[in-house]
Amino acid sequence: MNQRLLSLDILRGITVAGMILVNNGWGESFEMLEHSTWNGLTPCDLVFPFFLFIMGISCYLSLVKSEFKPTPQVIRRIVKRTVLLFAIGLFINWFDHAIEGDFLCFGHLRIWAVLQRIALCYGIVSLFALFCNHKYIIPAIVGLLVIYTLILVLGNGYVEDASVNILAQTDLKLFGYDHLYHHTPVDPEGLLGTISSVAHVLLGFYCGRLIRQKETVSDKVIALFVVGTVCVIGGYLLSYGLPLNKCIWSPSYVMVTCGLASLLHAFLMYVIDLGNHKLQTSNFKFQWHTFFHVFGVNALALYVSSELLAIILGHIGISEWVYNGLHTIILPLKWASLAYALYFVALHFALGYMLFKNKIYIKL
Repeated sequence: MNQRLLSLDILRGITVAGMILVNNGWGESFEMLEHSTWNGLTPCDLVFPFFLFIMGISCYLSLVKSEFKPTPQVIRRIVKRTVLLFAIGLFINWFDHAIEGDFLCFGHLRIWAVLQRIALCYGIVSLFALFCNHKYIIPAIVGLLVIYTLILVLGNGYVEDASVNILAQTDLKLFGYDHLYHHTPVDPEGLLGTISSVAHVLLGFYCGRLIRQKETVSDKVIALFVVGTVCVIGGYLLSYGLPLNKCIWSPSYVMVTCGLASLLHAFLMYVIDLGNHKLQTSNFKFQWHTFFHVFGVNALALYVSSELLAIILGHIGISEWVYNGLHTIILPLKWASLAYALYFVALHFALGYMLFKNKIYIKL
């Protein structure tokens, strides 16, 4: 069990380090470190869906300890974590305004963001795990993706025009223009996109179930490889009718990104667990995966820290000062931007390393 969880921590660490990297370029960035403007897929578009897939696996491995019994204690824990994550997401959005002196920004505070989507998906999938028969996982995934496909097809979901796109119009009517993201036609973390995102987390949950059921590490690797291959091929075939689109979290995007995450997990499990590469935390030894393990064990805490620290450093001018200093050495703008993003990742590795060395794990 520990070996398997190590590979999952490494995958989570790679993902969170990637999230911090792509979110903190300064100025002009390489295209691969930017989200697709609409249809398409860049490496940047992989980090958030990877995290949701990992969360699905973690949900299974966490709730199986209580045998999926919906006790008051378990339900309270799920509700508490869901509310906490959603509240932290709102706080980050508020803090971005408050640091500029706009403390009473509630009339134009964005409601949705990454942590809010994580919160909703976690809460819904966890309750599904407690109250529904797990033999219905695949039918539930298929059902959600079919429903969402119908919404997209019948509601102009692929149209880059907020005035006719059902996803944009739903958010607009329910929450109002001032509470939405304005840099894309559709709020990328809007309400209706949660439908396919829940299917996304359920796919991770299904993989968690497979991992738990398989006896040997070799069997776990094969199971993840098969799921990943089927999802990637199926997703790309589906993309001919429903293009890959991160902004609307399209069904093809769910399939392809879950498949790639499953394949990467299979690879890490093969290298780390089957290859018997272990971190000696009691007699600490730095190995190639230690860097990502540091991010993996305090994933959400370091992500929240990166969001808040980016706002603070940007406000007081340190971000610009560091970037300008790097730019004097690294003249190409894109490379200077990458250097700044790597500096920001290194900063959070240092913070995470101190927590890791002292065995401090902040669970959000």
